[in-house]
Amino acid sequence: MAEVLDFRVPAESSKTLLLCGPEPAVAEHSLYAAFSEFGLLYSVRVHKNAAIAQPGCYAIVKFYSARDASRAQQACNKQRLFQKSPLKVCICTKQRVFQQQVFALSSHKCQELANYYLGFNGWSSRIITLQNISGFDEEYEELGGLSQRQCLKYLCALEVTLPNHGICTRGIGLAEAQLENSQDSLEFVTKTGRVQKLAVGKALSSAFQKLLLIVLENGKVAVEYTSGQEESIDSLTEEELKGLIQVNDLSLEHFNHEEDEEFACDLSLDEAHIL
Repeated sequence: MAEVLDFRVPAESSKTLLLCGPEPAVAEHSLYAAFSEFGLLYSVRVHKNAAIAQPGCYAIVKFYSARDASRAQQACNKQRLFQKSPLKVCICTKQRVFQQQVFALSSHKCQELANYYLGFNGWSSRIITLQNISGFDEEYEELGGLSQRQCLKYLCALEVTLPNHGICTRGIGLAEAQLENSQDSLEFVTKTGRVQKLAVGKALSSAFQKLLLIVLENGKVAVEYTSGQEESIDSLTEEELKGLIQVNDLSLEHFNHEEDEEFACDLSLDEAHIL
């Protein structure tokens, strides 16, 4: 049976393991080393001094694949692994999160996921354009004086190619930052580099959002392109795309999302089911 993975933060309960009984001194890298043998991990977090677990410590391990999480649970439950006492490993069939929104993966996580399933040579990216669309905003300060602070703003259009699958997709990312002192050349250079890098990262993440990885039981991977709100930019020539950006016909608000991931996960023993 095939499993479909997308380039978004894994929020499904079936991809989340709850570990009860890790010793207080356990390090996250020990858990990572033990569970990464079963598949690519999104995150590993140890929670100490927790009232819901005895002896007051539990851990959350998130996989990208529900199949990998299931294999890990079956192999590791009631095993000692890296400590003297056995671990209780559950697949969480009920999970409460503070935010219901599903987040796009950061550019770093997108690259990690693509490298794992497609190989380091299975995809490539290139920047089509990285444009400075900065302006000046007039603001009144508390003392009533009128000042101008420069707002650095860059828009990036980037292309991701999967040669083995004959797929090419594009993404657009917008990043901005305020300069506290427009006369400070060091601040200008530092923040310019940071904003450019963030715009490129957002564009890369945006491009990957239109791809689905279809993982077969034999380990082979197929890729499917899914159309979305940015479908039109994939059909434009590079010159048309650059011109569209220059005249600001694109809705910049859509691309000004924060490149963020899910941080909050609230679990209790009553909300987990041991398989």
